[in-house]
Amino acid sequence: MINLRVLALVAVISAVAQSQTVAPQSQLSVHWEELTAADFKEGIQRSQGTCLLPFGILEKHGPHLPIGTDLLDVRYASLHAAEKEYAIVFPEYYFGQIAEARHEPGTIAYSRELQLALLQETTDEMARNGCKKVIIVNGHGGNEHLLPYFAQTQLDKPHDYVVYVFDKRSPDTGGPKKKSSVDMHAGESETSKMLIARPDTVHVDRADQESGADQHRLNLPEDVYTGIWWYARFPDHYAGEGAAATPELGKFQMDWWIAAIVNTIRAVKADDESLKLQNEFYEKSRHPLDTKQ
Repeated sequence: MINLRVLALVAVISAVAQSQTVAPQSQLSVHWEELTAADFKEGIQRSQGTCLLPFGILEKHGPHLPIGTDLLDVRYASLHAAEKEYAIVFPEYYFGQIAEARHEPGTIAYSRELQLALLQETTDEMARNGCKKVIIVNGHGGNEHLLPYFAQTQLDKPHDYVVYVFDKRSPDTGGPKKKSSVDMHAGESETSKMLIARPDTVHVDRADQESGADQHRLNLPEDVYTGIWWYARFPDHYAGEGAAATPELGKFQMDWWIAAIVNTIRAVKADDESLKLQNEFYEKSRHPLDTKQ
């Protein structure tokens, strides 16, 4: 006689197995590279054509943080934001401006021509695949002039999409009080955020092996710019005190960053005017003498 307990157990195991194999996916991935072609089409519809391009860099970050800190941080924030307000997130992108760190190991510094050409081809290709609203989320201070310039050059010729740049990585006020006065690169804030994004890559015990103090090797007026200014002030590519970092500060700043990106995604999704105005501008720019004065 067949043992009824065995039959019952087999039935339970079979039911569990079936539920695991046929259960539908609860949500679409926000990772561009993880989506199937069919899911990508659904993702474009769900996101209303809104895609994120998190923009990092490969450069030294003091003696205690990984070379890819900016890339890891900005992708962490962007991916978590996209999960709250659906958008498709482009894969790792680190082809930006980092000429000032070419003397440090691990830095990948592309020419200015390639930076702009590759970024243009990337956003063009994103748009060809349905991303008519491309939000570049900047994770690297060295891109602060490059990205607005790139966005401005979209007016050179007609595009059927709009480029938006979001370039704020930390709140102005609030949160745990900071201990350091200089907090620019691999310092207290950046190290704190990495304690949230990728704590396994942080070596706080090494943070004091080099000085992140301003070396004051140039004496020029504040409104006079020269490209060597960063190297003159921070030759070790470290500006701040990484040892002052705390998970509490990191969580506060990372939560703020994620929320700010969520708000940006929502605002961009609701924006129906930028493309209309862009097209109006393109048409008028073809016949400037016809523009009413």
